[in-house]
Amino acid sequence: MQLFDAILGRRSIRKFKQKDVPREAIEKMLEAVRWTPSWANTQCWEIILVRQKEIKRKLSSILSPKNPAIPAVEKAPVVIALCARLGISGYYKGKALSKYGDWFMFDLGLAAQNLSLAAHDQGLGSVIAGALDHDKAKEILRVPEGYEVVALIPVGYPAHSPKAPARKGLKEFVHEDYFQQIRK
Repeated sequence: MQLFDAILGRRSIRKFKQKDVPREAIEKMLEAVRWTPSWANTQCWEIILVRQKEIKRKLSSILSPKNPAIPAVEKAPVVIALCARLGISGYYKGKALSKYGDWFMFDLGLAAQNLSLAAHDQGLGSVIAGALDHDKAKEILRVPEGYEVVALIPVGYPAHSPKAPARKGLKEFVHEDYFQQIRK
């Protein structure tokens, strides 16, 4: 699959076939995370692979109410918990180098995108679920202090093929040289 085909074809998948994801496919997704760019190559990500039904059930129960990813977290063959080590991305000698402080959300966003595209490239589907009780997720997954659970990514073989949602046209968000008046 060509990169642009993967970018245009990847969708959020919330319904999966009850078919195991081979270890080789998971390792390719993990390699995609491994090669993700990060602030000063800090590689602040940590990953927990969740396959146990009871743990997935507990995780699905802590997503925000009416979150459409609830059944996906519970029923996907594997859920990837994307975690971050705090205080290293965006820092130099313990001092934040930008007004945004810890840069882990940016780095983990890149990692989640790489992982999702690698899943799609292998015929797998995924959805990035971030609306959850992060503290309870940390407790369930036994994540130590100094780390945070950022997102849960259920992965499996898609049981549906959603259509692409509408996208803004380039003229709606691209500016030349300076930020210009918002066009309506």
